[in-house]
Amino acid sequence: MDSSIASILLLDGLTNGAIYALLGLATVLVFAVTRVIFIPQGEFVAYGALTLAILQTGRVPGTVWLLLILAGTAALMELYTGWRHHRDLRTALKPALKMLIAPVLVSLLTIWAAPQQFHLLVQALLAVAVVTAFGPLLYRVAYQSLESATPLVLLIVSVGVHFALTGLGLLFFGAEGFRNPAFWDLRLNLGPVMLSGQAIIIGLSSLALIVLLWLFFERSLFGKALRATAVNRLGARLMGISSHAAGQLSFTMAALIGALSGLLIGPTTTVFYDSGFIIGLKGFVAAVVAGLSSYPGALIGAMFVGIIESFGSFWASAFKEVIVFTVILPVLLVRSLYSSHSDEDH
Repeated sequence: MDSSIASILLLDGLTNGAIYALLGLATVLVFAVTRVIFIPQGEFVAYGALTLAILQTGRVPGTVWLLLILAGTAALMELYTGWRHHRDLRTALKPALKMLIAPVLVSLLTIWAAPQQFHLLVQALLAVAVVTAFGPLLYRVAYQSLESATPLVLLIVSVGVHFALTGLGLLFFGAEGFRNPAFWDLRLNLGPVMLSGQAIIIGLSSLALIVLLWLFFERSLFGKALRATAVNRLGARLMGISSHAAGQLSFTMAALIGALSGLLIGPTTTVFYDSGFIIGLKGFVAAVVAGLSSYPGALIGAMFVGIIESFGSFWASAFKEVIVFTVILPVLLVRSLYSSHSDEDH
């Protein structure tokens, strides 16, 4: 291997690492706030890329119908919970309608816009809106009633949600893969390295999202509420911070990050209905490197995973996934030896 090949592999690793960094940050965010090891994070990635691909064909993506079904289910659950607690239909209707408004508006807009064949950026915004709307609904339907359960129970639920979303992805998108058009067709020759416009967009978008996340947690009231919930759930609840609202907000942000990651990665590789699992797992490896608690650690771990994957694919392409996922073993070993053990549930 000479320096030119090494620089190409390094650029490829950093580009992929930028995507894994976003997914790792989303995994850390969800776990810190809700204690959910969110395995289906990768499904948001696949749904984002494939929803855009279906919109490109002028058809209504199946994710719209799933969104309406989830919204109806969540609204009925809110209605039942409100009626059981208050025995007042008007009081019970308010949270149910809040669950319905945004998903229904997004779905109707997408159904109208799909045959219009709008510009790629408009279709991308629609795809992001559709997938982002899944976040709070998924939390309400699958996790909110179990928020006091142990992390093991929540992990089992995550596995079930993953298989459900993967199966629905096969139903909606089929077994055929899709590759989206690039958002920028620029080609820059930097010595031996060919820098594409899509790689620039991935790097700048990932950096912008990371900065925005930092500003959100440091400067905004909602971000500070999420940080308080992550540090001490009981204390945050005693201070008036709703754990339900914190969970829904964290899932909304995770869905937004996943959808944007799907749009970024869509032009660089062919995305299938089950591609999100492997992509999400690499983000999970980055989060585990950070101990599921550190945002800067997740960023560093993601870059490390991307570079390991890139160089591993050069030396042993058939084993690149094995090499990446083997990285997690020594990390877990070191953490088990030097980290203090605590059980929040006791």
